[in-house]
Amino acid sequence: MSSDGSPYARFRRALKTRNLHLIRAAAAELPRIELHDALEVCLIVRDTQPDRFDAAAVRWIGRYCAERPSISLELVDAAVAAFRELQRDPEAGLERLQTLAGR
Repeated sequence: MSSDGSPYARFRRALKTRNLHLIRAAAAELPRIELHDALEVCLIVRDTQPDRFDAAAVRWIGRYCAERPSISLELVDAAVAAFRELQRDPEAGLERLQTLAGR
């Protein structure tokens, strides 16, 4: 099978559509969603379903805490602050979150 037909390629194409139904369907085919990809989903939720953004951000922060080999309150605070910063300065907030996500 070519990479165009891989589950991850379908997931990446779904992200480009910004359609959460397609994204969720494509994500269901994957064994795992990387933290940086989950961040992209959060941003799409922010833009398309703002009433659900806080819940998506909290889930992302929970994953960040669970997946980080060495977590501290300082890092948790940094993640929360970066999500808050997305509201005031989207570019700076995104850059901080991408750094936290390892990208």
